Amino acid sequence: MSNSQLVEALNQALSWELRAIAMYAHYSAYVSGIHRLHLSAHFSNEVNESVMHAATVRSAIVKLDGTAITERDPSPIVHTSNYKEILEEAYQTEKAAAEIYGRILPLVEELGDSELYDSLEVVYFDEQRSVEELRMMMKE
Repeated sequence: MSNSQLVEALNQALSWELRAIAMYAHYSAYVSGIHRLHLSAHFSNEVNESVMHAATVRSAIVKLDGTAITERDPSPIVHTSNYKEILEEAYQTEKAAAEIYGRILPLVEELGDSELYDSLEVVYFDEQRSVEELRMMMKE
C-alpha cells in the first residue's frame, strides 16, 4: 500500500465530512415541527463534529505529504423539513462515513503510524456512535 492510496481514501473521507457540514447546517435551519427544538441543536453539534473530523483528516493528509481536496462529496443533499426524512438522510450519511473510516484504519495500521491510527480511530468511533444514535432516534 502506498501513501497515495491512503491519501486517496482520506480524501474520500474528507469529501464526506465536507458534505456532512453542509447537510447538517442545512437541516439545522430547515427542520420543523415539534422536534425542531432538539434536532436543530443536535444538527448544529454535528456540524461542529464534522468540522473537527475534517480537520483531523486534513492533518493526516498533510502528514502524508498529500493534497487535501476542497470539494464535498457530490451525493445530493435532499431538501426537506420533515424530521423523519432528515434523520434517514443523516443516518445514511453517517453510515457511509463509518464505512469509509472502517476501510481506512487497516491501511493506516499497515503504515505503522500509531499516532495517525489513534486519531482516525477516534473519528471512526464517533461515526459509529452517530450511526447508532440516529438508528435509535428513528425508532417508532
